[in-house]
Amino acid sequence: MRRAMLTAALITAAWTTSAATAGGGAVPTDVLERSSMPSAVAANRLLLAVTRAGDRLVAVGPRGHIVYSTDAGLGWTQATVPVSSDLTAVYFPSPLLGWAVGHDGVVLATADGGATWTKQLDGRQVNALILADVKAKLAADPNSVELQALVAEAERNTEHGPDKPFLDVWFENETTGYVVGAYNLLLATTDGGRTWHSWFDRTQNPRFMNLYAIRPANGSLYIAGEGGTVLRLDHDAQRFVAVSLEYTGSMFGIADGGDAVIVYGLRGNAFRSTDGGAHWAKVETQLPASIVSSTMLDEATIALFDQGGRLSVSSDGGSKFTLVPRQRTVPLTSVADAGGGRLAVTGPFGVTVVTPDAPR
Repeated sequence: MRRAMLTAALITAAWTTSAATAGGGAVPTDVLERSSMPSAVAANRLLLAVTRAGDRLVAVGPRGHIVYSTDAGLGWTQATVPVSSDLTAVYFPSPLLGWAVGHDGVVLATADGGATWTKQLDGRQVNALILADVKAKLAADPNSVELQALVAEAERNTEHGPDKPFLDVWFENETTGYVVGAYNLLLATTDGGRTWHSWFDRTQNPRFMNLYAIRPANGSLYIAGEGGTVLRLDHDAQRFVAVSLEYTGSMFGIADGGDAVIVYGLRGNAFRSTDGGAHWAKVETQLPASIVSSTMLDEATIALFDQGGRLSVSSDGGSKFTLVPRQRTVPLTSVADAGGGRLAVTGPFGVTVVTPDAPR
C-alpha cells in the first residue's frame, strides 16, 4: 500500500472545503495561490510531522498549517504560510533555517525559525524543471532507453499538472539538501534552495516507486521507499543506487544505528545492515503495525513508533528491540526529540509534548 495514498486518505478525512468570502471578494481556489487560513485550533487538529529547530518545535500538516512553539510545547503559534497545500515533512539544519514540503510539489523555506515561510518551488515549476533536464540529456544521448523512459514519465507528470507530493526533506547543512516524493521525485540544492536541480535521472528506480524518506545513517545517505525500495548515495557517481532488501513491503523511514543503518515500515518490519546495504538482517521490532517514525531517546537509545503509538527501543544499535509497555497509546504520525527527555508527537489531535514511559 502506498504511503502517499494513506496520507491522502487521512488528510481527506480531516479536510472540509470552504466557499467563504472576505470583503466581498472570492477566496482563491488554487491552493498554490491561497495563503494558509488562520485557525485558533491549528495545533489541535491533524498534523503530519514535527521537528526541533534549536529551542523551538515546529509541526506541519493539512491546508498549509504550520505551528511553532518557543516554550517547549506549552503554547503554539500559527506561522504565516503562502500556500494552502497539505504539508508532509519539515526539517531544520540550524535553529533559524528550515524547509517544509508537501502536496502539489510544494517546497517552503523559513529563515526565522518557522514563524514566516516563503515558497521556493511548486509542482508546476518542478514538472518543468525535470522535463527540461531529461529532454536535454536525451538530446545528447538519443539512443538511451533509460532517458527515453524518463522523458515519457516527465511528460505524463506535466500533463497531469502539479499533483505529485513531496514526502520528505533533509539538509546536510544550511546550503546542501534534498527533497523526495511520489513516483521517483528527487531534487537537490547546493545554495539553500535558491536553485534546485533535478535528480530524476540519478536513481536506480526504473519502476518510479514512491520515495518516502531520506536520511543519513552509518556514514552514508539513504532513501527508503515503496515496494522494498532502498537507495544509497554513490558520492563519486552522484547517483542513488539500489541496495537489495529482499523484501517487497514499503519502507517508511531510516534510523542511524551508529555502525549500522536501519530501515523500517510496513507491518512493523525493519531491517538492519552493517555493510552499506550489501546484506540485511530482519530485526524483530515487537511492533504489530506499520512503523512511521523514529528518534533517539538519548545518545544510545533508538526508539521506533508504530502508527498506533506503540514504542519499541534498542540500546545496541538496532540489533534487538524491546517493546515498552505504555499506559496509554494514541495514533501518531511523527515523533521528534523535544529536549529534556521529552518527545514532541503529532497525530489526529495535533501536536503535544510528552515524557516517554519508562520500560517496566
